[in-house]
Amino acid sequence: MHIVYLNGSFMPIEEACVSVTDRGFLFGDGVYEVIPAYGGRLFRLPHHLQRLQDSLDGIKLSNPLSESEWTQLLERLLQHNRDRAGNNNDQSVYLQVTRGTSRKRDHNFPAEIHHTVYACSNPIPEPDPAVERDGVSAITLDDIRWAWCNIKAITLLPNVLLRQQASERGAAEAILIRDGYAIEASSSNIFIVHDGTLITPPKSPVMLPGITRDLVLELAEQHGIAYREDNITEEALHSADEIWITSSTREIVPVTRLDDKSVSNGLPGPVWKTMLAFYRQYKDAVRSGNAN
Repeated sequence: MHIVYLNGSFMPIEEACVSVTDRGFLFGDGVYEVIPAYGGRLFRLPHHLQRLQDSLDGIKLSNPLSESEWTQLLERLLQHNRDRAGNNNDQSVYLQVTRGTSRKRDHNFPAEIHHTVYACSNPIPEPDPAVERDGVSAITLDDIRWAWCNIKAITLLPNVLLRQQASERGAAEAILIRDGYAIEASSSNIFIVHDGTLITPPKSPVMLPGITRDLVLELAEQHGIAYREDNITEEALHSADEIWITSSTREIVPVTRLDDKSVSNGLPGPVWKTMLAFYRQYKDAVRSGNAN
């Protein structure tokens, strides 16, 4: 049975209902977070909860729970869905906070806030061997999103439309170009490798600060992989030796075709293979309780 959390209660997903007057439904007035859990242990939870807080601050909405309350809630949710996750108990947690309901549809914030808090978890699929062997395709598209992409808001229609364009062209992701620079992808951060150096765009209001992105940089620092945060021109993207996309659920994925042309030799590159090994070591440490 798939158990979810909604406004103080755990229940089967079929019983979970949200009012049609909820501002998340009417305005997209809310934020969300996605947190992997490996072996039942939440992955870099303090980093995710800080990003949640930053997003709540960005839309001027109070946090309905303390860090300890979030931790207890999410750990209980994982336990409820443990049997669905399989032997390794790897799950992906989705949580969402909206500004709640109000008596009428009004653009102004309601005088009293009654948050709607929802969370669910689902098994993380096993990695696709074909992706590790062949990589994925991506296309470049103009960035049509708003100017505060650092807020993890639930208003994702532009991202959905961009991702759909990629899907219709047989690609796994759309890398977004703004003012001549590659910013991020529709649902992931981006990296390139140029002459052995790992490069990713610096944090800014026009990109979401990825937890996996930050971990990749930490691992590069720890293991002596040359890296820097720098703007990536569209030209540099197309001439890169390697391109990666990263996210909490995809982890680190090599892009081997961009706009129907091979990236380098069209195979996952050596720096990606090295980083993937370090990332998996870190995941194993999380499962054994030696990392967070």
